[in-house]
Amino acid sequence: MPKSPRITRRSFLRRTAAAAGAAVAAPLIVPGSCLGLAGTVAPSNRITMAFVGTGNQGTGDLGGFLSDDRVQVLAVCDVNREGPGYWGGSVRGAEPARKTVDDHYSRRSRTGAYKGCDATWDFREILGRADIDAVEIATPDHWHAILVVEAARAGKDIFCQKPLSLTIAEGRAMSNAVARYGRVFQCGSQRRSDSKCRRACELVRNGRIGKLHTVRCGLPGGTPDYGQTAQFTSPEPVPEGFHYDRWLGPAPWAPYCRARVGVNFRWLLDYSGGQVTDWGGHYPDVGQWGAGTERTGPVEVRNAKGTFAKGPLYDTATDYSFEFVFAGGLKFIISSRERGATTFQGDQGWIWCDMGGMDAEPKSLLKENIRPDEIHLYESSGHFRNFIDCVISRRECAAPVEVAHRSITLGHLGNIAMRLGRDLKWDPAAERFPDDEEANRFLSRPYRAPWTL
Repeated sequence: MPKSPRITRRSFLRRTAAAAGAAVAAPLIVPGSCLGLAGTVAPSNRITMAFVGTGNQGTGDLGGFLSDDRVQVLAVCDVNREGPGYWGGSVRGAEPARKTVDDHYSRRSRTGAYKGCDATWDFREILGRADIDAVEIATPDHWHAILVVEAARAGKDIFCQKPLSLTIAEGRAMSNAVARYGRVFQCGSQRRSDSKCRRACELVRNGRIGKLHTVRCGLPGGTPDYGQTAQFTSPEPVPEGFHYDRWLGPAPWAPYCRARVGVNFRWLLDYSGGQVTDWGGHYPDVGQWGAGTERTGPVEVRNAKGTFAKGPLYDTATDYSFEFVFAGGLKFIISSRERGATTFQGDQGWIWCDMGGMDAEPKSLLKENIRPDEIHLYESSGHFRNFIDCVISRRECAAPVEVAHRSITLGHLGNIAMRLGRDLKWDPAAERFPDDEEANRFLSRPYRAPWTL
């Protein structure tokens, strides 16, 4: 794939000046937008991006980044060229995403035409391009770790969708790689950019409900019925334009069927952790934020109970509950039977929050002010914009990789405890189950050759 050289402001001006000097019949008129005038962003100052995974969430996120004038999308990548099987029965893949980008820039161009977005099925072409500053990763979970580590090694800043990882060992490798290569990282846990969630966490951190003793996170249960019939679960030929072996990647080989891919991967433990990790990337993350435990973890997992789907294909938990105990006695409950979202309980009241909403007892808590001398948490008015802000400033993002790793670790620990059917001790510093090799075997998974981390 040809590589486009990055044009700097200086080289652009030098070229236009040379062209103007060579012109005899008429002067060269340079549009103000090319120079960054009238509030526009000059091309040389834009953050160039590529998108790896343009199915469900990736397509939606693409629109969010295209709306930021500081961003120029140069390429998209998906193992599916184009096909159905996504949210709402939509058709998605690399080609629809490429068309979205080209259509967006065509509407903004003077000529009404733009064909500057490349499309590929091989992420290595994306990471090998020197003209790409940052990547979004919105693949199924089992691909996140390899892509994040390779992107960091290639010098790209990274926006990675939640849940961060498939295993605890993967999350640790991702956090280490981002730190080692000095990359800016944002996890798609967008409640970190929600004003209501931030305010609720600030109230908790500043003692407005007294001593915090319990955090309750209500996650969805069940397994969405995206195709549990033989028509969808039976092996069939791989559709044309779908690189299925690459879709499987490091996961165990399995025959292609429609109930395995597209919108369905979430409900198979080979590729994800079900609702426990899907929504575990949201509400427990807010719980960690408000509790101030976002860079550590619990010391025990207790009372883990779960019902797992029994096929014909899906095998993730459909009804579940587990509890954590942190050093100091804080109790953290994650369950499909709790009130949805995040509830903080203290000895003087409680606060519930979700995106755009809060509830509390006493109600007066909702009118409390946070004084200038009190704890103020990271403020972000938009998750995509915050990422680009930080790519420019090199500041840490609202949802950094270490925090995302610690938050999704709760979901992984819960799944492990439910599968083993017993309580577990956990060392959050070593990230191991002390003297429990049976449990430690769940910390990582073998990769299918030739993929390694």
